[in-house]
Amino acid sequence: MPSKKIKVPDFYYQEMTAAGYRQIEDQIEALKKQRPEKIARLKAARALGDLSENTEYSTAKRDLRHLESRLRYLNKQLTYAKIITPQDTGKVGMGSTVELQYDDDDETETYTLVGRQEADILQGKLAFDSPLGKAITGLSAGDSALVAAPQGEYQVKVVSVRVNQDEVG
Repeated sequence: MPSKKIKVPDFYYQEMTAAGYRQIEDQIEALKKQRPEKIARLKAARALGDLSENTEYSTAKRDLRHLESRLRYLNKQLTYAKIITPQDTGKVGMGSTVELQYDDDDETETYTLVGRQEADILQGKLAFDSPLGKAITGLSAGDSALVAAPQGEYQVKVVSVRVNQDEVG
């Protein structure tokens, strides 16, 4: 009996940059290095005797389960990853770095548009599917957008759009 190939719908895939993919791979490697130590702690705690009142055993078992769970989660992220290669089109898109000016206080901020897994606003990494990310996607330098955020609406202007030339497709 021939095997049936199932096509996974595009909405299952997690869009991310190549840097975000590498970051997840690095996390997996770091966790794999911790695994033998966690297993050794579990074995040592088990050797202490009565498991029903053995706090060390319960803690070691919980820690190992947490590590295994995190590894499964990260591996699934890679399985369903769709790496987006930034395009130097002059428009805001995944992987592009954009300088924005906020109309209410004339302050400028610089963000790189990334996948939701790699988003970290403190490092200037903005999720493409955040309210601000959605509002500026597809805009060019000089364009403005009204951002509908949970705390209210605000206006931003795209000052500049650039792409790291090492990642251009």
